[in-house]
Amino acid sequence: MKQLIWILGGFLFFAACQSDEKEVVNVYSHRHYDVDRELMEAFTESTGIEVQLVSASADELIQKLSMEGENSPADILITVDAGRLERAKAKGLFQPVSTPTLQRQVPRHLRDDDNHWYGLTSRARILAYHPNRVERDELSTYEALADDKWEGRILARSSSNVYNQSLLASIIEANGIDSAKTWARKVKENLARSPQGGDRDQIKAVAAGEGDVALVNTYYIGLMLNDKDERVREAAESVELFFPNSEGRGTHVNVSGAGVTRHAPNKENAIALLEYLTGEQAQSRWASANYEYPVNPEVTPSAVLQQWETLNPDTVSLSVLGEKNEAAVRIFNEVGWN
Repeated sequence: MKQLIWILGGFLFFAACQSDEKEVVNVYSHRHYDVDRELMEAFTESTGIEVQLVSASADELIQKLSMEGENSPADILITVDAGRLERAKAKGLFQPVSTPTLQRQVPRHLRDDDNHWYGLTSRARILAYHPNRVERDELSTYEALADDKWEGRILARSSSNVYNQSLLASIIEANGIDSAKTWARKVKENLARSPQGGDRDQIKAVAAGEGDVALVNTYYIGLMLNDKDERVREAAESVELFFPNSEGRGTHVNVSGAGVTRHAPNKENAIALLEYLTGEQAQSRWASANYEYPVNPEVTPSAVLQQWETLNPDTVSLSVLGEKNEAAVRIFNEVGWN
């Protein structure tokens, strides 16, 4: 209820600002990090365009945009994962935009094939393992997690999580739907416990000995290594990291991303914000503050990420993975990965 009140308050704030005829850009965002607000403020300082930000879950924002239709005040939707971005695209919530700056700053595989959305930050889905219980040379690919030797040793969150859905979509794309179904069934049988919690909980469970290897996103490791809580830092320090499929098609990556809404009342300002967020200044700030990989190829990862092995990303189009999200969900349901 508090969140709904806050959102409604944001709409009233939009209306008040529009009545003053200020230069504004209205942003609906699923992201919830302090650094995002800092970047919006920096954009305003640089351009004079005021950012009006409303935060809520991806599902809430997508539903609200759908209900508002052409009367929506939103200019940009920011959310996490190609699956959600493709869902918004399929609902007709984005419009295509393309500029030389955006095309230069965001590689082809990290943006929509039809230019409806662009990646803002990237993260890899890797393996966190306990070195006392797993030899590094035991690890190789995502596919190898289906081996019988991992029975009772793997930790993963629920299949309802879009990160796992996109990983399975990448396996569908690489190996076909039958192989992907076999993989999902066998990995589910190899789980050390019923799926529960988020990625940080999987890392803590490896540290506590509840399992030996966990599927997690890279930026959670960075955040935990720099957490104020010593126990959280110790859990992250107790695991080592492995980037699957590095010697093959590449490690699975995903993005947080944004698109200009179909009925954006401030389209040019929205494009200016997209160009700013994918530019070197914003990309460097995201990389250092949130331990996410930059999408802009001119920006280097943070010092924390550079201490890990070099990321060799799977460059399959994330649009393709978004399109295969429905098939991934269906497989998870069929094999009973709850």
